[in-house]
Amino acid sequence: MDYYSDDLTALISELSKLPGIGVKSAQRLAFHIVSLPQESAERLAGSITKARNSIRYCKCCQTLTDREICPICQSPARDPSTIMVVENSRDLAAYEKTGRYNGRYHVLHGAISPALGIGPADIRLKELMARLQTEDVKEVIIATNSSLEGETTAMYISKLIKPTGIKVSRIASGVPVGGDLEYIDEVTLLRALEGRVEL
Repeated sequence: MDYYSDDLTALISELSKLPGIGVKSAQRLAFHIVSLPQESAERLAGSITKARNSIRYCKCCQTLTDREICPICQSPARDPSTIMVVENSRDLAAYEKTGRYNGRYHVLHGAISPALGIGPADIRLKELMARLQTEDVKEVIIATNSSLEGETTAMYISKLIKPTGIKVSRIASGVPVGGDLEYIDEVTLLRALEGRVEL
């Protein structure tokens, strides 16, 4: 039995497809959205559509941006000789919040997971290796999550890069095993960065 109108049910259904949003949260969000003033609801819908249409991958680091080259890659204050490899743009944002890392990034958009059918060709490793051939990089810091997939990815990247002579390091374990970087506080992330070890 449907409790709501077709349009409200459709809105709840779409919202519940978002990660971390269950049916009850979707209902709360839907009721909030429909109670917004018309202009606010239109701004929300417009910003979703605009972001979906304009966001793309940075040509350099592969993070999500609305420009050809993201602001971090464009910044002359960033050290181009150090690249931190992260799984996704949320992890990049987590490290940026520490305010202490001044190198550049490379976003993989995933991790190697044979169980899920995700291999090296399914993440942005080819783009990383192309950067290492064209840029003067002295160190690659691997900052993948401390999960089985993250560790597998870190070891794979290390084996790819070692023959090039570029220093490869891994963030230290201040990050709990199974933890996602985006949910870890800045102090723990900073300790993990400062305590990184060469692979």
